[in-house]
Amino acid sequence: MSGLTSHWAKRIADSPKPAYLMIPDLIEEALADGRLQARDRLPGLRDMAEALRLNYSTVARAYGEARKRGLIDAKAGSGTYVRGRAPALPLRAGTSAEMTMNMPPEPPALAARLRESAAALLGGTDPYQLLRYQDFGGTPSDRAAVSGWLRRLVPAAGGDTLLVCPGIHSALVALLSQVARSGQTLCVEALAYPGIKAIAAQLGVHLQALPGDEDGMLGAAFEAFCKAQRPAVLYCNPTLQNPSTRTMPQARREILADIALRYNVPIIEDDAYGMLPRRKPDAFAALAPELTYYLTGLSKCFGAGLRTAFVHAPTPRQAQRLAGTLRATSVMASPFTTLLARAWIEDGTADEMLAVLRQENAARQAIAARVLGAHPYEADGEGFHLWLPLDGSAWRPSELALHLRSRGIGAVSGSAFSTDGNPPDAIRLCLGGPSERDEIEESLQIVAETLEDPHHLHSAML
Repeated sequence: MSGLTSHWAKRIADSPKPAYLMIPDLIEEALADGRLQARDRLPGLRDMAEALRLNYSTVARAYGEARKRGLIDAKAGSGTYVRGRAPALPLRAGTSAEMTMNMPPEPPALAARLRESAAALLGGTDPYQLLRYQDFGGTPSDRAAVSGWLRRLVPAAGGDTLLVCPGIHSALVALLSQVARSGQTLCVEALAYPGIKAIAAQLGVHLQALPGDEDGMLGAAFEAFCKAQRPAVLYCNPTLQNPSTRTMPQARREILADIALRYNVPIIEDDAYGMLPRRKPDAFAALAPELTYYLTGLSKCFGAGLRTAFVHAPTPRQAQRLAGTLRATSVMASPFTTLLARAWIEDGTADEMLAVLRQENAARQAIAARVLGAHPYEADGEGFHLWLPLDGSAWRPSELALHLRSRGIGAVSGSAFSTDGNPPDAIRLCLGGPSERDEIEESLQIVAETLEDPHHLHSAML
């Protein structure tokens, strides 16, 4: 755990929050992004105190707080172990409301079209061709079809600047390893996709959380950091941001793009949810095309198993360099999902299914508005997750998330998304996944009742 504790020591030193409260937050965060697993053994009190450069009593108090949150177990003579997440209990009929991973809904129309398309594509294609190694980044016809579809968002998209990749996450690994070296700095918002945190930690890239407001990262904060210490790259998730649900307005995008251009800072635009809104502001790739790497894909719009993503690079040369890095880390995208993506784009299925998903998202958001109306939260009618602040609640986010999991409802504490060491008191809930609308309503009823009657707060939790 030496690498993890070194990272924790820096986070604790940089945070204004008391160390005894930071340590449980960091344990929970490491659980959320996979750096800690259930049953992992933590260092003893003296060893942890030495590793974090803290006194013994502070670490003892922190471990006590972590035990209260249900994050760890300690047994005399055996040590201290990560407890992990509580198992989800079925709500009914052997299924549970999976709200932990951010997944789109699964309307019947999408499943029916997938069956039809898969049968037709397999029937009309040499199956052995799909089992062979492919040219990385997609064939010229693949790239032409996708770039034509993306031009509504990225006017400069073309076959020579676009790559077809096996998922946005793997593209982020390759891209960040190319544009930032170990020890350099990645500018992010105070809340960010947990995956980028894990990738940066793995690559030794430092995260610099910049302050923001309801419109997103503040331009003045970004410029001040550029003047003081030029960042290697700016990372943003500007549309239906995970977890805040916010879409950054046009004016703020223009301010940030202008600063990036003046200081020559590359931009990674993670637009995983970008196809869901019918209308949205200009992409960074349109405002600063010479600096922006634009990423989108099928996973967050159609289904997590469709591991096909698209990366538009600023120039053909940069696309070629990125292709080499991606080839080394992921070999190639799945030939079948690439074939499916191209077919859906060319025959209009992609746009038709996006319309179906928007309708389903709107229906689920209407349920949330009806059930959670007494509890202020943030959401977008065309998205499938919501951000629920717990201001004034008796619940801590980690305790509420743990309790809801014991009721079969997955939720994610704000600490999983925090990049500044000061996580907000909030949880993220996903309204998508395999659950039907009535299951979503039942689950949200449980959330509302739990918020209104926190008598479970100090009861035993699984």
